[in-house]
Amino acid sequence: MPTVLIIDDNPSVAIALEVLFSLHDIDSRAVTSPADGLAALDDGGIDLVVQDMNFHADTTSGEEGMALFGEIRARHPDLPVILLTAWTHLESAVDLVKAGAADYLAKPWDDRKLMATVNNLLELSEARRELQRHRQGERRRRDALERGYDLRGLVYADPASESVLTLACQVARSDLPVLITGPNGTGKEKFAEIVHANSAVRDGPFVALNCGALPSELIEAELFGAEAGAYTGANRAREGKFEAADGGTLFLDEIGTLPAAGQVKLLRVLETGRFERLGGNRERSVKVRIVSATNADLAKLMADAHFREDLYYRLNAIELKLPPLSQRPDDILPLARHFLPRGKSLDAGAERALLAHAWPGNVRELRNTLQRAALLARGDRIGAADLGLPVSAAAPAPTEEPDRAGIEAALQRNAGVVAQAASELGLSRQALYRRMERLGIERAQ
Repeated sequence: MPTVLIIDDNPSVAIALEVLFSLHDIDSRAVTSPADGLAALDDGGIDLVVQDMNFHADTTSGEEGMALFGEIRARHPDLPVILLTAWTHLESAVDLVKAGAADYLAKPWDDRKLMATVNNLLELSEARRELQRHRQGERRRRDALERGYDLRGLVYADPASESVLTLACQVARSDLPVLITGPNGTGKEKFAEIVHANSAVRDGPFVALNCGALPSELIEAELFGAEAGAYTGANRAREGKFEAADGGTLFLDEIGTLPAAGQVKLLRVLETGRFERLGGNRERSVKVRIVSATNADLAKLMADAHFREDLYYRLNAIELKLPPLSQRPDDILPLARHFLPRGKSLDAGAERALLAHAWPGNVRELRNTLQRAALLARGDRIGAADLGLPVSAAAPAPTEEPDRAGIEAALQRNAGVVAQAASELGLSRQALYRRMERLGIERAQ
């Protein structure tokens, strides 16, 4: 139950307010002097202050209240304060509201107006505290990741990215193959580097091969090497990526494009650790950690007989699913600032434009956009026009009553922060709590 501190030298005022608050399930404490009020705040547990402006019968200037408010603001800058007095001075009210007062009400007050203000402030105060607790938890988790693992300079802020990163760090120590899935431009190779950097073979080589960048007839030679004369132009023997990656990690990007013959040989290496160079007959043995990546739907490729099911299960011992940038919006601005050269910055309009864009090209598109804007902008401050992004219409506010799935999805997108989920759903925080209770959705701890 929230608690309101009443600081007023008139006992009848304190009693009236205590009764009013109790009728609305709000606890209250009353003290009669500024000194007692500050002492009560130091004890903690206060969510809102309602304070008088004059504390002696012969004073009407409001100076005592102004001094008290200043002291409260200095000691508790985030605590909402409502000023209450029978002697209203417009200039003083304006000055104090500018200084951070939540409201300024005259005695006798209107109960409905006062309670509307109190309820709104308590709701906002709880939302701020909940968000602060959430952010403190995020900071603790991120600090632990940075202390315990080599993140290869990864820039992130979104809970969705943190979730994938945490899993990548957890599985890195095993020797099981890892499959990284996600759209083009989401940073799959960066996560492969993170897996390698925190693995038992981190001191070994990290070798990358883009399976989609080579003709199918050259894939086998690239993977397994070739003896001299194995194909036209092979004038001398050469080692393949497996030999180059021995004792380390081999990253196979766009694994879904691997031709059938290459899939068969890759499966054999995964099963036995042995292979032959193209055009050779001597078996070679390597110990390599395999990390692969794809933007393709491997399930569909298997259904269409374009990708071996047994190879899929060999590669997919652990899957890291990278969401598109549009599904991790908290990453956008930190990444944008990271891509800007030193001395360049974004104005508010540019930041809004970046957050409004859908980013079909993901992080790669964001990087290219910022690099182009930094080059073309006339000054050090980059505006929305410098980005060259299309103007998109604002998304319409939700009009339908959210169901259980919609509420759970909103809570997940907002990392369990009820205030943020409520805002997304077009509800007040209390309204969302009522729906969660009715539907049996537990609040995350």
